[in-house]
Amino acid sequence: MVSDKHNITTDKGEKVEATAPVIISASRSTDIPAFYAKWFFNRLAKGYCVWYNPFNQQPMYVSFKNCKVIVFWTKNPAPIIPYLPELDKRGIHYYFQVTLNDYEQDGFEPNVPSVKSRIATFRELSELIGKERVIWRFDPMIVTPQLTTDLLLERIRGLHHCLNDYTDKLVFSFVDVKAYRKVQANLVKETSFFTKDDVEQAEMTYEQRMEIVRGLVAMRDMYPKRIQLATCAEDIDLERYKIEHNRCIDGELMKRIFADDEELVYYLHTGKLPERDMFGEIPPLPQKTKDLKDKGQRKICGCMISKDIGMYNTCRHFCVYCYANTSKEAVLKNKDKHNDESESIIG
Repeated sequence: MVSDKHNITTDKGEKVEATAPVIISASRSTDIPAFYAKWFFNRLAKGYCVWYNPFNQQPMYVSFKNCKVIVFWTKNPAPIIPYLPELDKRGIHYYFQVTLNDYEQDGFEPNVPSVKSRIATFRELSELIGKERVIWRFDPMIVTPQLTTDLLLERIRGLHHCLNDYTDKLVFSFVDVKAYRKVQANLVKETSFFTKDDVEQAEMTYEQRMEIVRGLVAMRDMYPKRIQLATCAEDIDLERYKIEHNRCIDGELMKRIFADDEELVYYLHTGKLPERDMFGEIPPLPQKTKDLKDKGQRKICGCMISKDIGMYNTCRHFCVYCYANTSKEAVLKNKDKHNDESESIIG
């Protein structure tokens, strides 16, 4: 089997061992397509990047040698679109998780382009690479005294009308406020809707969540071409509504849309890249598929194993509900440290 480790030579001429993942997540921790597209493709050309563990700040070298798939997460894919032919040329597959919320009036996402602009970019990307490779996310869902569930559903329906022909799936989640102190602090500090005494009301009650669910189902069923609905990292069981638990790093999706890549399909069954025999053939697929769930994610997360190369406190969208940023000040401090020629996002 092909090794998941690879010896590389760094920019400084040092010989080090790097992990060589097959699937790279870019990224749960920051918006690489929006802010670090040039950096990413510089590192792809170099053959590796450096990721720092957020808990102990130890560096990990990540080689692109075995990379077969990149999953991009973004709220603004426009800056990365011109670079995508480079991935096609290298034979690296990719798909996008595109978060397109409508919180323009509420100021929850102060540094994203306008809704109109993001709809246009979403459509452009979908037409370029195929709608099955552009997944629409409306997440997280958040309410305020002014932004009721009815008004939120109205906004989602408006987006759905514009995107229904450009994607196959809508993934949604509900904001987690009680579990994240920094989310509470940012909602109080950066909005006029909450105080420290009532900020937990931004998190929907069970009844409010079910109002949203029923509204989404009604929206889905209105169209001849029905968009698939899925939740992200939610423990609520919605099977009776034909709403599944999503897998954002989705092996089944990869098998379907990248089916011509025999080595990838073999990996998705076994967790190992195959070695070809003397005739160039790969071993037959085993009858039993290995469980490749990412054990580093939350229990209710359905994602398969991948290596995320993003870093916290680097996303400049400044979304008030973000769990990946401690504060706006921390992000701006790291912005000054970034260099597109560096090994890592924070140079």
